[in-house]
Amino acid sequence: MGIVLAVLLIAGVAAAVALGRDSRAGGGSGTAAKTVRGVIGSEKAEFFADPDTVKALAAKGFTVRTETSGSWAMDRLPLKGYDFAFPGSKAPADELSRSAEARGGPLRPFYSPLVVVAHRNAAEVLAANGLARLRAADGSGGKWATQGTLLMGPYLAAAEDDRTWQQLKGTSGHAELSGTVFITSTDPVTSNSGALYLAAASYVADGGRVATDARAVERTAPLMRKLVQVQGAQQTSSDAPFRDFISGVGNPLVLVYESQVASLLMSSQRQEVGDLVVLYPDTTVSSDHTLVPLTDHGRELGELLSTDPVLRKLAVRHGFRPQGAAAEFTAATAGHTAYIDQRLTGVRQAPVPTAELLRSMARQARG
Repeated sequence: MGIVLAVLLIAGVAAAVALGRDSRAGGGSGTAAKTVRGVIGSEKAEFFADPDTVKALAAKGFTVRTETSGSWAMDRLPLKGYDFAFPGSKAPADELSRSAEARGGPLRPFYSPLVVVAHRNAAEVLAANGLARLRAADGSGGKWATQGTLLMGPYLAAAEDDRTWQQLKGTSGHAELSGTVFITSTDPVTSNSGALYLAAASYVADGGRVATDARAVERTAPLMRKLVQVQGAQQTSSDAPFRDFISGVGNPLVLVYESQVASLLMSSQRQEVGDLVVLYPDTTVSSDHTLVPLTDHGRELGELLSTDPVLRKLAVRHGFRPQGAAAEFTAATAGHTAYIDQRLTGVRQAPVPTAELLRSMARQARG
């Protein structure tokens, strides 16, 4: 019996060693062989924290550790020891590629347009005053709309004139609509959505011209200051203003990513969205979430996020639109077209100034 037990013990140890080798090689155990570190925009934090994402990455041999930062603040971080940086748009990614030792060009696995979420009474007042167009869930215009278009030209004209809610018709009986009409956005100096808001607004305000030099920035600087300074203190992430909005507090108009709305609608633990209306600006800038690989492992991760069908499906579940695969997003949001404009009908993409000019625009807007 002693000899038999000894033989079984040796066999067990050998099997454990073999299994460990297979695990380290990324074999069938599912244990990740490569741990990569990255800094990401906070809008992607839930995607990377999703247990299904963690499992899908482990199956490909990766454990991903992330820290969040404002997209436009990433270039000021000490990135030594990181495998990738993942800001929310191309401009800060291009700047990171120049300042850091990137391993090849950036990768853009998915994107999300900017939208304005509004409470229904605010959206109806905007529409009654020619600042928005609304449509109901059945495609018609009129009351109980859940989706519409923000008319950027008329909205910016109202902002330039310091229009208040009380000066707009239809606000009687809505005590919550008071003070200056403005959209809550994030800090444009550090946050991607806030910077892209200025890019779109300056493009419209300057007659459909993208800022190409300091004089162009100066032309729209007074209006950009109004858009920002009327807000007071700004957040560095769109997550907190969006959560406040859904909870029924804060400003009635908030700039967020479409992905935040789509993710909320598709969540298995969906909370009530109340009187939410989603306004797509008629001129906007999409947020191309752009991964800058700082090591070979970082590049491998970026390629996986771009091509792996499981990870793409999970990105869609978190509201992102995969690059070059509209059908995936369309299928996933088929039950939520009352809020989501799958084809971005009538939405014009504004060009984005260089990172240097956009930084200058943001600094001047902040004063």
